[in-house]
Amino acid sequence: MHLYELFVLLLASTLRVSVPLILAALAGLFSERSGVVDVGLEGKMLAAAFAAGAIAAVADDPWLGLLAGIAVATVFGALHGLACITYRGNQVVAGMAINILVAGLTVVLGRAWFEEGGQTPQLPPEARFADIAFPGAAAIHDIPIVGPLYSELIGNHNILVYIAYLIVPAAWWVLYRTRFGLRLRAVGENPAAVDTAGISVTMRRYQAVLIAGALCGVAGAYMSTAQTSAFLPNMTAGKGFIALAALIFGKWRPFSTMFACMLFGLLDALADRLQGVQIEGVGEIPVQFIQALPFVLTVVLLAGFIGRAIPPKADGVPYVKER
Repeated sequence: MHLYELFVLLLASTLRVSVPLILAALAGLFSERSGVVDVGLEGKMLAAAFAAGAIAAVADDPWLGLLAGIAVATVFGALHGLACITYRGNQVVAGMAINILVAGLTVVLGRAWFEEGGQTPQLPPEARFADIAFPGAAAIHDIPIVGPLYSELIGNHNILVYIAYLIVPAAWWVLYRTRFGLRLRAVGENPAAVDTAGISVTMRRYQAVLIAGALCGVAGAYMSTAQTSAFLPNMTAGKGFIALAALIFGKWRPFSTMFACMLFGLLDALADRLQGVQIEGVGEIPVQFIQALPFVLTVVLLAGFIGRAIPPKADGVPYVKER
């Protein structure tokens, strides 16, 4: 295969692999911009993946699975808000509790309902989000440069991939060009001033964690109904934590966060491409080393190699209304 085609396929794979990271990171962005640390991204994605895979398997409809995933993740978002906003609990502990709860609950329910070792049944093609072939893609596929670019990189993705990348500019517009976004960011920086202005800090933070839950729902549904064809136990495999690292790397900005997620996605795509490949003078690279690359990059970035990343001033600080 031509080197250019391999490069295009690698970029196309990067776009697809990055989708759950981007959605989860944007979820964390909304939550943390309001002042609520969300370590529970992993658990909410996993819950959504299970709900989407289960409903899609039963109803043979990926859209119903997507709605189920969003609904379940939003419920866990509300639960996180209840613990952190209403009762002012430790936000990191609440998020980790959600992760641990969901990791066990999904396996128990999967075994009880489907008796397949904790996973859901394999989804038939009609119960999955299929790739979209752009008009004329097959006809121009063999044309140099343009053919692979149009048919593989721009086209040949499922609809959730396009939705995920459209959500990024939408999130930027909401945060930086709307009154809602201005107030949300103000709540994360100086909640006392916002409260003095007559704006409910509690309501804004609840709105943020519910938006975060919905985005995690789309991310989880993508994993079980588009990226793969079933829910598997612990299939998120640390993606929620990598998304948090990308959020810090992107310094809590939508587009920077997206590119950080794509960097992690590139490593995942390379891992898939390099498995079993013999490199001259080196031999075959161990699979375990390749799979560890995204986590190694996470540690390197969080160790301070990205420059100073300043979070919202009230991030992680419960707000107590002054009397």
